[in-house]
Amino acid sequence: MADELSPLDYLLHRGEAYPATRSAFLNLEILDGPADWGRLREAMDRASRVVIRMRQKVVIPPLPATPPRWVVDPDFDLDYHLRRVALPAPGTLRQLLDLAELTLQSPLDTSRALWEALYVEGLEGGRSALLTKLSHAITDGLGGIALFEQVYDTERDPEPRPMPPVPVPRDVTGEDLLRDSIRQLPETTFAAGRKLLGRAAGTTARLITQPTATVTEAAGFVDSAIRVLRPPPAEPSPLLRRRSLVSRTVVLELPLADLRAAAKAVGGSVNDAYLAALCGGLGRYHEVLGLPVDALPLTLPVSLRGADDPASGNRFTGVTIAAPVGEPDPVERMRQVRAQVIARRSEPAIDVIGRLAPALSLLPDEALYEVISRVTPPDIQASNVPGYAQETFLAGARVERQYGLGPLPRVAMMAILISRAGTCTVAFRYDTASFAAAEQLEKCLQAGFDEIVELGRPPARSVPRSRPPEGTS
Repeated sequence: MADELSPLDYLLHRGEAYPATRSAFLNLEILDGPADWGRLREAMDRASRVVIRMRQKVVIPPLPATPPRWVVDPDFDLDYHLRRVALPAPGTLRQLLDLAELTLQSPLDTSRALWEALYVEGLEGGRSALLTKLSHAITDGLGGIALFEQVYDTERDPEPRPMPPVPVPRDVTGEDLLRDSIRQLPETTFAAGRKLLGRAAGTTARLITQPTATVTEAAGFVDSAIRVLRPPPAEPSPLLRRRSLVSRTVVLELPLADLRAAAKAVGGSVNDAYLAALCGGLGRYHEVLGLPVDALPLTLPVSLRGADDPASGNRFTGVTIAAPVGEPDPVERMRQVRAQVIARRSEPAIDVIGRLAPALSLLPDEALYEVISRVTPPDIQASNVPGYAQETFLAGARVERQYGLGPLPRVAMMAILISRAGTCTVAFRYDTASFAAAEQLEKCLQAGFDEIVELGRPPARSVPRSRPPEGTS
């Protein structure tokens, strides 16, 4: 893996300094019984030797003459990153979610490897859980799914696997990186100049051989960039205006087959059904509180990850739609969602933020935060992460459920759907200042998903009444 942080990864890393821009996410897995602590520790140790990012920290030069680097931490301590606790009785799911909230709200120590794991005992029914928090600078949601493959087993008691060697540590400082970049300045300048000349020559050749197509393509990209960078396509909800540092998570689950059947009934995808259900729940919440709205700005990530891309690093961008929360017809709501998502994903400048990241990463922290604070955030972010199709095991325990808790980068709610082994779980992490009526919110979200699932149910058939015997009235 490349040691340099990409500009986007570096921006996500720098966001850890401010509560409003922290981007760590948490993977919560409920196990059907207690895991073997020795085997769990060994599995995490093995994973940290295979997935080198788990043993690397970020080293930043004092001047932006060279990119920050991932460096194998010479002081890596597995016992710092992997800990164990026990929930007090009765060990409910609500207690576990509250613990996950506290874990995710706490900032990561950026002088160490950027992850933490917490093994939780004492869940009701003799179960346990594993909470794993990752910095978004390490990877995105899909990359995280790939990284966790190193920890899982495909059977409860597999054959022992060999332990790989420890990655070679590097005792490197930011000053060391700066000195190396100055020493290599003539070579890097020459290489960069040659690359720039090559691009210029290629563009000139295209202008000569295909002038009309080249100019049209450039103009189309500019128009697309303007559309992508313009303010959100819907006004933020006045009901969700407030933000705070207090958040809460609620969850629901449903069979993947039900969501798939609902999508198929309307000619859409599972993602269309999921977003339409979320919109239905949010629309109901606004109606219950007496402030209905037609649409909300909702952002969803779009993966740019190719089949050959490594699991580490971020390969995504975001698109924002006017979520039709005020549309009462679930079929029409799903069609509107689908049409907007397709249109946004087809924009030529869909990755314009990735192209701006190199310039943004050069800004001082205060200037960068000022730029971010001037951008109008969406009300809602929603992600759909396909998980593992098969059953998986962790240190002798089967993974029963998996939930994804995402960051709240100045948004009122982050919703994440994970489909795993035939079951969909949805975690709604929300700012309690934005959504003040918790009980109503949970009921409305459940009703939104129930309504969409009903689209895939076969119509009820009328049962013919039996004919009475002759001679009876």
